Amino acid sequence: MVITFLTDFGLQDDFVGTCHGVIATIAPEARVIDVTHGIRPGHVLQGALVLANTLPYMPAGVHLAVVDPGVGSGRRALALRDRDGRLHVGPDNGLLLPAAERFGGVAEAHELANSDYSLQPVSRTFHGRDLFSPAAAHLAAGLALEELGPPVDPDELVRVELPPPEVGHNRIRAIALVVDRFGNVALNVRREHLEGVELTAGTRVELTSRGDRFYAVSARTFADAPRGSLILYEDSYGSLALAVSRGSAAQLLRVEEGSEIVLDLAAR
Repeated sequence: MVITFLTDFGLQDDFVGTCHGVIATIAPEARVIDVTHGIRPGHVLQGALVLANTLPYMPAGVHLAVVDPGVGSGRRALALRDRDGRLHVGPDNGLLLPAAERFGGVAEAHELANSDYSLQPVSRTFHGRDLFSPAAAHLAAGLALEELGPPVDPDELVRVELPPPEVGHNRIRAIALVVDRFGNVALNVRREHLEGVELTAGTRVELTSRGDRFYAVSARTFADAPRGSLILYEDSYGSLALAVSRGSAAQLLRVEEGSEIVLDLAAR
């Protein structure tokens, strides 16, 4: 059984390695695929989007995700099954649901409340080690989902809201959803939001970011624009994104996740 593993733990500390050790102790035959541990600390929406974007490329199995700014609070710890049969383990803060919805939605959910399948005592600040990793490992080893704890009504699960773009006739007020390590900026705009707008390769689009104006060129690939040019393109997950050829769009535009960017499609 495969366990995929996504967190905001980073790689400088021992957190990821410790969780790997817990999983290997309980389910030594399980194969763990590290999706990423570079989610920005506490950024649940970013984690949810990355999880939803990447799981279609992962083998079915147990999908462990921990981006948990509410650790130690009253938020629930969950394991759930989607309608495609995949299992998801993580906090009840919306992190798991966009991915589960890619596979038909939540078929059943259970709270991690059975102490037989957690490490004792459970730390107030490291549920990744003491609750989530053990649950994922036991599921990978064949444990029935319902053994982990009582059922939770899927309608009661916490959801993260993906902010929609404000689409006008020729203007789109967008939000930066994800900034990757190359400085590329994925927006909450998809091709369907541009229905009726001519945006062929080479089209120039005016942007406003933090009160400053910029011009981006619509392109299919980074190689379509000269070095240093700001480009607007469709990324590998179907979102419109901004990049600077051999540079950083995030640095140029001075944006991070949650920043607003206005696209003026009429100003050419």
